Amino acid sequence: MEEPCAAGADAGAAAAAPPRGDAEEPKQGSLLFLGGNEVKSSAVVKYSSAPPQAAFARLQEKTDLKLPPANWLRESAKLGSAGTTILGNNKKSKPFSSFGMAYDFIDSIGNDVDVVSDSENIKKLLKIPYSKSHVSMAVHRIGRTLLLDELDIQELFMRSSQTGDWTWLKEFYQRLIDQKWQRKKKSKEHWYQKAILSKFLYYSINGDGAAQPVPSTSKQHQEGPVSGESDEAGRASWPAPFEMPSSISEDPGASNQGSVPLEPSCIVGHVASAPKEQNLTTLFNDGENSQGLKNDFVRNILWTFEDIHMLVGSNMPIFGGGRYPAVSLRLRDNNKPINVLTGIDYWLDNLICNVPELVMCFHVNGIVQKYEMIKTEDIPNLENSNFSTKVIKDIAQNILSFLKSNCTKEGHTYWLFKASGSDIVKLYDLTTLCEETEDKYQNPFTMPVAILLYKVACNMMLKKNQNKKHYGTIRTLLLNCLKLLDNGRHPQIIASANYMLSELFQLDEPKKEDGTDFPMNGNSDESYSEEEEEMPDSDENGSYSNSSDPPDDNKAVAIIKSVGELSVPEKYKSVHRIRPSCAFPVCHGAEERCRLVLSYVLEGLKSVDSSIKKEGDLPAADPSTPIPLKYEDESTSGAPECLEKQMALFLDKMGSFPKGKHSSLSGMIPGSWQYKMKLQLILKSSKAYYVLSDAAMSLQKYGRALRYIKLALQCHDTYCCLCASMLPEVLVFLCQCLTLCGDTQLMLAQNANNRAAYLEEYNYQTKEDQEILHSLHRESSCQVFAWATDLSTDLECQLSVSCKCYEAANEILLFSNLKNQNPEQHMQVLKRMGNIRNEIGVFYMNQAAAVQTERVVSKNVSTTEQQLWKKSFSCFEKGIQNFESIDDATNAALLLCNTGRLMRICAQAHCATEGDFKREFSPEEALYYNKAIDYYLKALRSLGKREMHPAVWDSVNWELSTTYFTMATLQQDYAPLSRKAQEQIEKEVSEAMMKSLKYCDVDTVSPRQPLCQYRAATIHHRLASMYHSCLRNQVGDEHLRKQHRVLADLHYSKAVRLFQLLKDAPCEFLRVQLERVAFAEFQMASQNSCAGKLKTLFGALDIMVKTKCAFQLIRKELAAECEQISENKSSAENTTSNDSSTSLNKEEVLKLLSIFESRMSFLLLQSVKLLTSAKKKTGGINEEEEVLKTNKQVYSLLLRATANKSMTLLERIEVILSLLEQLTQNSEASNVGIQ
Repeated sequence: MEEPCAAGADAGAAAAAPPRGDAEEPKQGSLLFLGGNEVKSSAVVKYSSAPPQAAFARLQEKTDLKLPPANWLRESAKLGSAGTTILGNNKKSKPFSSFGMAYDFIDSIGNDVDVVSDSENIKKLLKIPYSKSHVSMAVHRIGRTLLLDELDIQELFMRSSQTGDWTWLKEFYQRLIDQKWQRKKKSKEHWYQKAILSKFLYYSINGDGAAQPVPSTSKQHQEGPVSGESDEAGRASWPAPFEMPSSISEDPGASNQGSVPLEPSCIVGHVASAPKEQNLTTLFNDGENSQGLKNDFVRNILWTFEDIHMLVGSNMPIFGGGRYPAVSLRLRDNNKPINVLTGIDYWLDNLICNVPELVMCFHVNGIVQKYEMIKTEDIPNLENSNFSTKVIKDIAQNILSFLKSNCTKEGHTYWLFKASGSDIVKLYDLTTLCEETEDKYQNPFTMPVAILLYKVACNMMLKKNQNKKHYGTIRTLLLNCLKLLDNGRHPQIIASANYMLSELFQLDEPKKEDGTDFPMNGNSDESYSEEEEEMPDSDENGSYSNSSDPPDDNKAVAIIKSVGELSVPEKYKSVHRIRPSCAFPVCHGAEERCRLVLSYVLEGLKSVDSSIKKEGDLPAADPSTPIPLKYEDESTSGAPECLEKQMALFLDKMGSFPKGKHSSLSGMIPGSWQYKMKLQLILKSSKAYYVLSDAAMSLQKYGRALRYIKLALQCHDTYCCLCASMLPEVLVFLCQCLTLCGDTQLMLAQNANNRAAYLEEYNYQTKEDQEILHSLHRESSCQVFAWATDLSTDLECQLSVSCKCYEAANEILLFSNLKNQNPEQHMQVLKRMGNIRNEIGVFYMNQAAAVQTERVVSKNVSTTEQQLWKKSFSCFEKGIQNFESIDDATNAALLLCNTGRLMRICAQAHCATEGDFKREFSPEEALYYNKAIDYYLKALRSLGKREMHPAVWDSVNWELSTTYFTMATLQQDYAPLSRKAQEQIEKEVSEAMMKSLKYCDVDTVSPRQPLCQYRAATIHHRLASMYHSCLRNQVGDEHLRKQHRVLADLHYSKAVRLFQLLKDAPCEFLRVQLERVAFAEFQMASQNSCAGKLKTLFGALDIMVKTKCAFQLIRKELAAECEQISENKSSAENTTSNDSSTSLNKEEVLKLLSIFESRMSFLLLQSVKLLTSAKKKTGGINEEEEVLKTNKQVYSLLLRATANKSMTLLERIEVILSLLEQLTQNSEASNVGIQ
């Protein structure tokens, strides 16, 4: 078969590009007006193997056509194959002729074309109402296209008699249709007319018009042998009911593996797909010929008759030249007038081939009489053969509607039958009849139909601009193809079809609602039903019911009760409509979609594996027996050292790919179809398991996620064993798998509380997964990634495995030079590496802190702690490098912050454990605290400014403030006096406190603001206390004393202001105020004048009066607590919980209250003494007398209250508040008196 030419030409084009030798073809696409009735007809030659059109030679009158010309039956360039075929096969269609055309014009099948057939079959159908002869045709449906082939019952039953095949059909035929069937032999007259026509054609191209003697060797070509040749040719055209072509004989032995690969790679462009430049190979290059599937027509024509589009094969010789650009040549017996059947025959032939004129040569007993030229549009009006073209159009539309309405099942073979002399046309479903009686492979059409379904699906998959709305169509084609095939006989097609089915489900599409991208119901013209329902009977659609027919006819799918009905316009309306059953299945979620993909992949793997048999094959695994998942205790397999070794082996294996090593345990030959197909299926399954794992992660089913990613990596391991070189897309996908595996291990580590549930999820296996694993184990041990996918119960092991997964992904991107092509993925891997190293660093840091807490006796830092510090510091350092390499300043700052925290833990570990009286702030502590400060400052520099990330910025500032504060507090509380002077220590403490204040943001409103205010108040309190202490202990330098006094007073006032802002620190506020009173008493002791002492004294009393707000807060909390206790007296548990929940420290309150009462008593006594003394000297002033009187009264009440030991804490507080209230009223008077 020569290559099709202009296969994609537009059917309405004015002229297709002429193939070899058809430059003289008639003008294409013309519109003919015939017989006064307008009938639209256009023809486009899609392919022609005809020689250039030769002018025919007019034979001289009286030429004897019984004598053979000299060139008879010899190959002629002018005549092409027409002359040699005219004897035996011109009128006989080959049983699979439509399939040969369909294979060559696969683009048209299922979509654009309504009918594919030999022109002889088309003519026979359109002549049904005019003819009494029998009709027997096989009908097949592919999408909206019907394939029509002659079903020669006589040839079929002759074969049945010889081979025993088709006995079921022969019995059915004899039982229902012709009980006395016998072989009908063609008459001698038939072969005589054939020979006359053949000789006439050879004379017409010979040109001399005279008979010439024929060599004796040619005599064998006369009548007898012609008959024999024809019979033999006809017999040979039928294949066995089920024959595999030699090129695809499904011998499961290794010898088959080197054959031409079937079309396995319908590239859709996923990560797991083959390279896009891979082309589809020819399907069964020799198989088509051996099955009789060759397209051996001289012309393939796209004929549009009214609204019917037909792909027609024709062998009619066309002549041209001179004033006749294209004519058809016919030989007629002058004694036999042209009848309607002959007229229709000539007219349709000319229409199909777009020939405008007909030349008829009349003869009498083989002697040429005359020629006559007739235009095509005049043929319907010839005498004795008058017919209506409009009726022919109605017949065509009715027959097509009848067939489309009833031949609904793809893959089924339908039989359209009309007995000779009968008016009834019946349609049978031979596939159903065959399945009822014998094996379906007794039907010889099974294999060609399956291959055609497969080819159409392949073609639709490969179209560049394929819309998803066709996916339902492709799926239906492939499913119907699979129904026809047997796995033992066609593993190659079955594997490929299943792979294509899996490719229809795009696994890497973005997460969105299913069905939003394309209409799921597939309501397009190309859609069709997989199992269409038959429409109910109605008079409008013609009576398909056979209720009035004999019971024997109930096997027919549909019946035309009278051929006359076909002439009635629109008697049969096509009820072929789009059915939702062809729609692409709606998958609710990724898991359902992946499970469908895996089911197809499994069927494909089974087909591949069944075709490979090897001596000493693997012991067959029982699919129902779970494959052990190698769950091991962390004590044997979880050690980081073991992980390092496994990682090294893995990376060494990855690095070995370019060397071209591969190994298959099953013995598949590289390059064989099994090898290529299994690689594709394995990658697809790996992709599906990856998506399943990702979906499980989003559902927080981490055990299930690890199981799926383990299966994905086992698929990848098998791919690695088979593949000689890794495609970049596959390596990138491997990185994605390892990254997801790392994520899963990390989430398992962070959710250790649900470990039992995760373990159960991890160990569960579906039967489908077991069978896929069994197929993988035929090629590989699948243990290369075991280090990454085992579920450990040890937290450290899980974190280490997660880190190693990310490191492996990073190494692959680096050594394969893929990081530049995939910058986003490389960034994600580095970010995850930084994150997991932070997690591991925090893990070791917390372990070190725990060891430190447990260490009680020994003052020395243990080796274990030091090792943990080193591990933690190393992880933080590497993590910082990872984040800095991708300019992730925020995360780098967080890791620097954690490193600072580690330094603080190291500092805490170096504090001495002796009694506090011997404790001093050590140099090691100072060293580590200063290191911590350095890391916090680096973190701030990394961020640059607060706007970069306010939360992180505030967190680092807080930690830095805390570090300065802790260091200053330790230096103040445990002053290293053995190494430093008091003044130096005070200076360092002051500097550290002021730096802590600098990084303590009290103004910004945030959840941390109260903490910052409390910290700042505490710092001011501590500084004031320090300066107060310095003032007490210092002798000499009056300037320095004055400076300390001013600083102490300043910090006390700031501390008071900040503690007043806080509503939950009354004790701290009270303590500061008492220290201020003590500070005033200290100042008063150094004063000599009575007026100065009185001023200081009244200032101290004023401080005490201002503590009223603190006592009110304490009273409120005590009252609320007492109320709770009284309400819950019956429940001891509630009482306990209330006691523990209060934020008030009663012991602290009692202690401070006792000091307050003592100091208040002292100050009141002193005021009474000083005021009394002043009264004696000055004679008294009314205001001072009032103050003295009030103070005496308050002092008296206070003494009585302190003497009463039976008073509760709340009662004592109430007394203090009442006394403070009295003092408040006289505070102004005292101020006036002092002045």
